Amino acid sequence: MVKDIFSGLKAYVGAFNLISQLKLWKYFAIPILISVVTASVIGITSYGLSDNIGVFLAKIWIWDWGKDTVTTITSFIGALFVLVIGLILYKHIVLALSAPFMSPVSEKIEKHINGDLKLQHRNTSFQEQLIRGIKLSVRNLGKELFFTIPILMLKLIPVVNIFSTILLFLLQSYYAGFGNMDYTLERHFNYKDSIHFVGKNKGFSIGNGIVFMLCLLIPVLGIIMVLPLSVTAATVKTVELLSKENESTVL
Repeated sequence: MVKDIFSGLKAYVGAFNLISQLKLWKYFAIPILISVVTASVIGITSYGLSDNIGVFLAKIWIWDWGKDTVTTITSFIGALFVLVIGLILYKHIVLALSAPFMSPVSEKIEKHINGDLKLQHRNTSFQEQLIRGIKLSVRNLGKELFFTIPILMLKLIPVVNIFSTILLFLLQSYYAGFGNMDYTLERHFNYKDSIHFVGKNKGFSIGNGIVFMLCLLIPVLGIIMVLPLSVTAATVKTVELLSKENESTVL
């Protein structure tokens, strides 16, 4: 697993040059716009909600003494909760809506690597790619929230909260990488087989998603560059994995 994670990270090396070499920047215009608008809407909404959640949680403390301290703590918890949920929503919204625009990019990279689409290739329309992207994101969103809520509760426990932060980051990374890999997988697998494939290659998905999540920590530039770099890196690695699987099947 650790080796696979580092392999997923390593795939980012040369991603920027590959985008320039294949003249792919123009394909990222609309996805970048989607990313910026989504991040702005979620950011503004989150800023307004964090204080409200903190005040609501503070009402649980009915005593006057320590009220200010409790309010400070609950405001922090509220801000953290909104931030995490905001990142989750941002990720899945952007990945879903960008699907029809990222699939052609992924296909061009795959043709560049293989010389042609030698593996099984499914022809899908713009509408089918969008529907699949939304379907996959809704599925992953539900699963991610299911695991995220308990992990957030662990943050209330001293010492344990350190490990819960790492676990939460890896969980978010996995689903980010999942979406990036599917831009390539949708040409080769149906919905269920794609989920199975990523499940077998969790480490690569996490490795790709780690850089995706770290990019979001960079103000402004992060949300602009996150899709071009992560999708390119994911495509390179996914094509490699598909080739290996195809070779093993032949043998």
